[in-house]
Amino acid sequence: MIDLLSICSFNAAYAEAIDSDALEQWPAFFAQQCRYRITNVENERDGLAAGIVYADSRAMLEDRIAALREANIYERHRYRHLLGIPLVQEADAQAAVSRTPFMVARIMHTGETMVFATGVYADRFVMVDGKLLLEERTAVCDSTVTDTLLALPL
Repeated sequence: MIDLLSICSFNAAYAEAIDSDALEQWPAFFAQQCRYRITNVENERDGLAAGIVYADSRAMLEDRIAALREANIYERHRYRHLLGIPLVQEADAQAAVSRTPFMVARIMHTGETMVFATGVYADRFVMVDGKLLLEERTAVCDSTVTDTLLALPL
């Protein structure tokens, strides 16, 4: 049975990979066929699927990280995730659906720190070969205003 503790542990490891700049590990939190989106609460409410970031496979997530490391030019920064307790809406031995509130602070190379994003992860988890993975993660941001410096995954 996928339970609250396994989802909490998964989310902690997910955030640690991003916050510690181990971005190459990030795609491995997803199933091969997956969907990852960043959108805002109004677009989600209105059923607008595209969002700010959209990927529909682990390969697309790997390409995104490769581009961040090799091609994109952006002001260096890092994140610190603060995650709430997931609300597990459905769960059995093979799949689970949950919603987890998040707050992400962005720390610039100058040391300036600001709240960058707040919202909820709307997730669908699956078990693949005994490992919990995301089949779908939608980061639904509370604000409809998005900073142009959305380089790192949420």
